[in-house]
Amino acid sequence: MRLYITLFLLLFFILIAFIFGSQNDQIITLNYLIARSEITVAEAVSIFSALGFIIGILVTIVWRLVRKGKKALSTPQQ
Repeated sequence: MRLYITLFLLLFFILIAFIFGSQNDQIITLNYLIARSEITVAEAVSIFSALGFIIGILVTIVWRLVRKGKKALSTPQQ
């Protein structure tokens, strides 16, 4: 049940992000440390939504690995 709720929320937020992005076709300027680019709001929403998803997945994987490592070290081995 938890998996279904998570997938529903994920799809809902992705849908909201793309609807928001598709309604905004204005050009924005993104300034990086060494570069500058002009992209539409839809592209920016897509890029940053994907980056947020990837960073969230990576943090979750690292957190679970650390938790497994601590659990393995705390159990006495015979």
